[in-house]
Amino acid sequence: MTGPSVLREAPPGASFRGWLDRLAGRGRLAIAKKGISLEFELAAIGKRLEGEKAVFFPRPGGHGIAVVAGLLGERLWIAEAMGVAEEKILERFAVALKNPLPWREIPSAPVQEVVFEKVDLGRLLPIPTHNELDSGPYISAGVLVARNPESGVQNLAIHRCQVNGPDELALLLLPRHTLHFYEAAERAGEALDIAIVIGVDPLTALASQAIAPLDLDELAIAGALHGAPVEVVACLGNPLRVPAHAEIVLEGRLLPKKRSLEGPFGEFPQYYSERRERHLAKIDRVTLRRDALYHTILGGGREHLLLGAIPREASLLGDLRRHFPGVIDVHLPMGGAGRFVLYVKLEKRREGEGKNVILAAFAAHPDLKEVVVVDEDVDIHRPAEVEWALATRFQADRDLLLIEGAQGSRLDPSAKEGVGAKMGLDATRPLDAPPLRYKRIRVPGEEKVDLDAVLDSSAGGDWRRARGRGLS
Repeated sequence: MTGPSVLREAPPGASFRGWLDRLAGRGRLAIAKKGISLEFELAAIGKRLEGEKAVFFPRPGGHGIAVVAGLLGERLWIAEAMGVAEEKILERFAVALKNPLPWREIPSAPVQEVVFEKVDLGRLLPIPTHNELDSGPYISAGVLVARNPESGVQNLAIHRCQVNGPDELALLLLPRHTLHFYEAAERAGEALDIAIVIGVDPLTALASQAIAPLDLDELAIAGALHGAPVEVVACLGNPLRVPAHAEIVLEGRLLPKKRSLEGPFGEFPQYYSERRERHLAKIDRVTLRRDALYHTILGGGREHLLLGAIPREASLLGDLRRHFPGVIDVHLPMGGAGRFVLYVKLEKRREGEGKNVILAAFAAHPDLKEVVVVDEDVDIHRPAEVEWALATRFQADRDLLLIEGAQGSRLDPSAKEGVGAKMGLDATRPLDAPPLRYKRIRVPGEEKVDLDAVLDSSAGGDWRRARGRGLS
């Protein structure tokens, strides 16, 4: 594959507005009527159309800033945004992970055309309320930029942000990089500078979800996906650098020793998270384009799941292949919320390898709670194929692996504070099986049939006339 730093032209997803144009040009962008309510109605329309069309909402709730939802509602769309075939998504992302391209700073940027020093988030931005029991409006597509206080290297992540006041947000920080930075700052009695960027291009949004080492700046991964350095600009009130061509930036601080009630919120497992004390951010300034657009991600919707799943798949594939060269592909199905269930396609070389792959997957990604390993003849992107492999190649007393009391996701409602059981299912064929026992049936020539050449489209389903005896 061509290296990310030598792409001849930018991929379609390298620009937020360019991607909107691409969706519109392919009939994948619906335009809502003006004045759609920000409370539930906007999300209801987006939910009905997700995976079929993105939706553009002009003047939602009478607000002057338009809202966009469902930008990456299908796996095929993400492939198009990256400029690759669907089966090359993970390979392309893996190349970007291995070849990060540092950002390039510019002195001024569209995202700072308008500046508000007096912050009233509810007035300045059209922030929707999505699910029935959500505790209020949430910023759900904001890419949070923070800097490691110990190394100075930046990090990108998406954290749900509940609007708690005119200039306050309550954030859920799971035990990942942003929380690590915050705890380091808090130990020193200092606030952690943050910037929440709304309306980044699709490739930067994808890069923000990469499973990357602590001090690998995801903006450099985004640059590799772009095939050129991402242009950034310095925030006006803190030392962070943010994508220059984004739509909106909230500059602020995560406050030490401060907490605020947050939740419930409809999360990726399709359930609500509980109301608890969370970290509190103070927003000091809002900068935006003169004609800014607001991006929202529906909590628990397909865009939410896909943005989380694909970068994790790429990381898992790389981790597993380092130890097991026979691993061909991996997939986090939507039925497993894009996080909890993993399918692995393996060209098995020795007995027991399937179970070792299962253990390695659990070690590589703690959120996983079920791993299914199948042979190379199974299409892991078709759940019915995986079910067939389990039905015909798996025996529970021989092929089931159960691990109790392991760390998992804190957002798994069936776990206790994130601790639960993990299950591995080895649905690979025994290597010493007789040749015909597991040989799949096939009809010769099926894949070569040209239906246009062999079917009579003029018959209209009239079998009596087609048999040549006229109507009876």
